Amino acid sequence: MAHTVQDHQMAQPQAAVLSLPPSGQAKRWTVLDSLLCGALAGAVAKTVIAPLDRTKIIFQVSSQRFSAKEAFRLLYCTYMKDGFLSLWRGNSATMVRVIPYAAIQFCSHDQYKRILGESYGFQGKALTPFPRFLAGSLAGTTAAMLTYPLDMVRARMAVTPRQMYSNIMHVFVRITQEEGIKTLYRGFCPTILGVIPYSGITFFTYETLKKLHAERTRRSQPYSYERLAFGACAGLIGQSASYPLDVVRRRMQTAGVTGQQYGSVLNTMKSIVVQEGVVRGLYKGLSMNWIKGPIAVGVSFTTFDLMHNLLHKLHQLGYFTH
Repeated sequence: MAHTVQDHQMAQPQAAVLSLPPSGQAKRWTVLDSLLCGALAGAVAKTVIAPLDRTKIIFQVSSQRFSAKEAFRLLYCTYMKDGFLSLWRGNSATMVRVIPYAAIQFCSHDQYKRILGESYGFQGKALTPFPRFLAGSLAGTTAAMLTYPLDMVRARMAVTPRQMYSNIMHVFVRITQEEGIKTLYRGFCPTILGVIPYSGITFFTYETLKKLHAERTRRSQPYSYERLAFGACAGLIGQSASYPLDVVRRRMQTAGVTGQQYGSVLNTMKSIVVQEGVVRGLYKGLSMNWIKGPIAVGVSFTTFDLMHNLLHKLHQLGYFTH
């Protein structure tokens, strides 16, 4: 995923695309670079699709039937009632969550690739498909575990009026006082169950496409529009596979403000299916995800790779010293 100094010095395209992070003193810079690039990638991607993401969440947590027309009407009514910036309501909470989430995810992905490469005997070489999938799953799980309460807060802010929660800290305080601190982790199980296939498939698909591209074109670095296309494909496949668990997660997270009562993951899923059906319930808003998801993942992966390449060039030019 990330292209380190050693990656760019390798002659073979496959190694340049999927080689493992280096060891020694340069590794410290690899970790710092990955954290910085991951944070920026997540922030840019989520800001771009924030209005669509907020609209999707509102439909996910309600029994209202989803359609493109209704989604557009919701966007328009929100704009007319509360102004243009209201379309980004909750984005501050998203940034507080997504910046550490993306930083941890991309950085840990590099570290898991290195660890798995050593364990499977692929040190310094491209990982085979299963370790490649496993590295992505572990990276997503690590990031989700460390930042989950922020995701809970972001979901609450997205579906409530401004008068209910004034800022991020207000959400934390009210949830803790009125619903208990355990509520901050409501929906944690479906989140982890969903992130394992989502992150695994997303990272696996993106890196596999880059590997195949390098083998066919003999170019170690895809063009920017090719990165966007690879990321879009990865996001489309990954989000489609894990979407029902995303709906369950949002229902459990927002139960305290929507008047619904949900217990376990299975009970929540059963309740949704009984009341709304499989397609209209568990896959509500999926068509919007097919628009925003590929855009977000494509922008995220592309921003990460381009920033990593830029930092690599700055290292070469001597702007940073190891």
